[in-house]
Amino acid sequence: MSASTPENIVIIGSGPAAWTAAIYAARANLNPLVFEGEPVGTELPGGQLMLTTDIENFPGFPEAISGPELMDRVKAQAVHHGTRVVSELVKQVDLSQRPFTITPNYSGAVTAHTVVIATGAAAKWIGLESEIRLAQQGGGVSACAVCDGAMPFYRNKRLAVVGGGDTAMEEAMYLTKFASEVVVIHRRDSFRASKVMANRVLTHPKVRVLWNSQVTEVLGDEFITGLRLQDTVNGSTSEIEVGGLFVAIGHTPNTKFLGGQIDTSEHGYIKVAPWRTSTNIEGVYAAGDVIDDYYRQAITSAGTGCMAALEAERWLAHHGIGEAPVLETGESSIAKAEV
Repeated sequence: MSASTPENIVIIGSGPAAWTAAIYAARANLNPLVFEGEPVGTELPGGQLMLTTDIENFPGFPEAISGPELMDRVKAQAVHHGTRVVSELVKQVDLSQRPFTITPNYSGAVTAHTVVIATGAAAKWIGLESEIRLAQQGGGVSACAVCDGAMPFYRNKRLAVVGGGDTAMEEAMYLTKFASEVVVIHRRDSFRASKVMANRVLTHPKVRVLWNSQVTEVLGDEFITGLRLQDTVNGSTSEIEVGGLFVAIGHTPNTKFLGGQIDTSEHGYIKVAPWRTSTNIEGVYAAGDVIDDYYRQAITSAGTGCMAALEAERWLAHHGIGEAPVLETGESSIAKAEV
């Protein structure tokens, strides 16, 4: 990489969206450069799948595959096709002039004609050492019930959900398909969720709510065995046996490094054009969980990564940049290559 010669495309991130964009861009001879990030707390290169032990809902894997293995394989596919990788976080970007400037933590800045932002969204955790340890080692703590709840590990057990918003309600309802009982733990005496979602939870025969309660410790060494709770009103403590904990208190999009240059929603997710990945800045695209506060699935992230690469490739071709021309039919060379 060179600061004097602009890159065709720089991809920031390393989850399903980023590596899928890299695969498509590499196969179009765009010589993509990926900044995959570096470990910071619970955030690892590879995204939230790095905290998932078994994935059963990603197409092409009839037998479960672990999150880290899936990310390793997708990254290897991108590298196989010519993707270059820098294992650094990007600390800032300058999108005010072309070519754009991307500045990583340690290396020199690079410039690029197009940029794909696929930095994901970080799950909010309670913040307990025991919680993070069990989440990292696949011990029954998760931030995504739809991703993990159907796994055999959680079936026919009492499962706990922490949270009081719509996401927590959705997670709790989903888990009722597999759990013997779902216990919703909320630190207040009423939910923040919409009345419709709250009523579904409150009237479900498999759901029990512990009001005015907060988790102070996750019990278990290799696998979760229970939770220690504290009453938020009188301070008393108690314990409950559970076979799984799902933390549903929200996500934070990883967009701070953008410095407000990209339009975002009120919750910080990057805004893109309908059914597109283009942002308010021409030549800058966004994909994956950084634009998605609804689905948050590996397969939907991968799909938007594909879309971002296609859009970037077509923008480059339209401006006579890069090696992948647009065909007379208007079909991109990337799309044709996959047929």
